[in-house]
Amino acid sequence: MNTAHINTDNFNSECFCISLDDQALAQTMAADIGNPALFDLVRDRLPSLFSARPVVLSQAQVQRMARLISALESVVALPAYREEVLSRSDPIARHPTRAKSVFMGYDFHVHGNEQGQGFGLIEVNTNAGGALLNALLARAQRACCPEIEAMVPTAAQVDALESAFVAMFQNEWRLAQPDRPLQTVAIVDALPEQQHLYPEFLLFQSLFKRHGVQAFIADPSQLVWRDKRLCFDGTAIDLVYNRLTDFALSEPAHAHLREAYLQDAVVLTPHPQAHALLADKRNLALLCKAETLTAMGVPAATQAVLLDGIPQTVVVSPDNAEQLWAQRKHHFFKPFAGYGGKAAYRGDKLTHRVWAEILAGGYIAQALVAPGERTISGGESAQVLKFDVRNYAYNGQVQSLAARLYQGQTTNFRTPGGGFAPVYVGL
Repeated sequence: MNTAHINTDNFNSECFCISLDDQALAQTMAADIGNPALFDLVRDRLPSLFSARPVVLSQAQVQRMARLISALESVVALPAYREEVLSRSDPIARHPTRAKSVFMGYDFHVHGNEQGQGFGLIEVNTNAGGALLNALLARAQRACCPEIEAMVPTAAQVDALESAFVAMFQNEWRLAQPDRPLQTVAIVDALPEQQHLYPEFLLFQSLFKRHGVQAFIADPSQLVWRDKRLCFDGTAIDLVYNRLTDFALSEPAHAHLREAYLQDAVVLTPHPQAHALLADKRNLALLCKAETLTAMGVPAATQAVLLDGIPQTVVVSPDNAEQLWAQRKHHFFKPFAGYGGKAAYRGDKLTHRVWAEILAGGYIAQALVAPGERTISGGESAQVLKFDVRNYAYNGQVQSLAARLYQGQTTNFRTPGGGFAPVYVGL
């Protein structure tokens, strides 16, 4: 990564320059997809998808996130951890698979100085969206000040990142089918054309095509399990890029995809086992408890990294309900299999009705870690947005970073001036 002599706190609070070139973004979208209307589609659906202001983090903060991700995935590989987690997961999570799962998303709150003041892994997601959109965003950056000029990625660097994304899918295929090349991919989500990130599906389709792989965008109901092959419109599918939020493939509309996966007739990535082992939020309650880690055989050095970076997390139960209610202002409450901030609540916003729903089961309570802050306008009416930092990772290695600027309880892509923002690395 490029680095520069920038004080991260000062930059995020005092720089109001605009680094996003809308015209360059529109031209890049048109060039990648061959559809000049794509930029308008993005603006119509999500006018706050991209922020015009970058976020700067210190090298120490970025390195600390990477260390925690590596430490966490080393624990996930341990037999004791896998046995503990898979024993309480949907049976499909125990189906063996060689795939690693593409685009793991590790979301952090990071603020303060390079010593890590204000730092925490707030959640882990499978099928984390936005990686290719952020690569597109990188192509449309301009240096907003001399200090940033050395950090703006070159076209060659973005090309290399996109090639690495394709290589990741090809590796998923090789792990299962080493004898022939990947030929067909289905990008699958429910009613894909209605999804907010549908433009990213189009970008992936184009990217695969440029690398010699035929790609389709499909609703799961369009997939047919026939003659021991999963087909879309008569074409056999090698690999499914899974963007569904039915993580166990339990819905009736997903029956054909589920059967193909269980019959090892298709490579599915991300897959149910990855969600169970990494993204189920109950796992955070295991990973932040020293005695549990010790019992699983986790080395002391790895424990130190996890305990220092994962906020204290507990599963909400009748036994701790009274204490958690009394301390609710210091916690965030999230459903086990939640995603996109849905049904997640800051404790200081809880009503008795919502608390009753939480007590009914299926929630964790996580100690609050303040998000970072990015000031996007100055003067008496200065606007300050929160941000989190998403690490896109594959097989324990971080591939790219993106910030998400927002107001409210969670990221929402509805805040004027907010949305995805590039992350630059200072000292």
